[in-house]
Amino acid sequence: MPLILALETSSHVCSVALTQDGALLAAAELRLEKSHSSHLTVLIEQLLSNAGVTLEQVSAVAVSDGPGSYTGLRIGAAAAKGLCYALGLPLLAIGTLPALAHQAAQQVPRAERYRFCPLLDARRMEVYAALYTGAGEELQAPAPVILDANSWADELDLGPMLFFGSGAAKFQPLVADKVNAEFLTNVHPSAIAVAQLAEVAYARQEFKDVAYYEPFYLKEVYITTPNKALL
Repeated sequence: MPLILALETSSHVCSVALTQDGALLAAAELRLEKSHSSHLTVLIEQLLSNAGVTLEQVSAVAVSDGPGSYTGLRIGAAAAKGLCYALGLPLLAIGTLPALAHQAAQQVPRAERYRFCPLLDARRMEVYAALYTGAGEELQAPAPVILDANSWADELDLGPMLFFGSGAAKFQPLVADKVNAEFLTNVHPSAIAVAQLAEVAYARQEFKDVAYYEPFYLKEVYITTPNKALL
């Protein structure tokens, strides 16, 4: 059975996980801002050591594909590609939003009752969002959304929706009068969910081209030109 090493760096939480045949062998996470570049490799080494596994035993590397932090995604992609190049391993990329929905569905009873809407904070009143069934079927593809009181109004009329993720807190006051809008706290991107979904992708051989893989940023990275008057 495949032994999958998963990396999650799309948010301020840096995490790694190791799974095999649906079983979680080990996991670790670090909640420090701007620590991914200096701590990711250390987390991987400690994880493998604690699990009694060597890199040569790993079957594939999975990485959180985005959307999320541009810098975090680049760090995760670079680490995953480096491992795949060095060890000749296949690369799997798992969307951050479906992985979040997968986590949330595992935390609630009768997940089939809900539609799951992960919200990732994209600053101000914007979020990255998507919509899934409790079984993980995509109902709305990932997209940037400017939040207001009418966001998902039609969908909320159809039945219960569960909102979660780093952007959920700023949406909750806008829909306080909506009986079908429910919120789940403390759901952040985790390498465990990435690894679980990666096992399915591995069975389907949904591998990425290591040479050309780039994370799914969803929006272009904007780089501004410094004001010469301030230099």
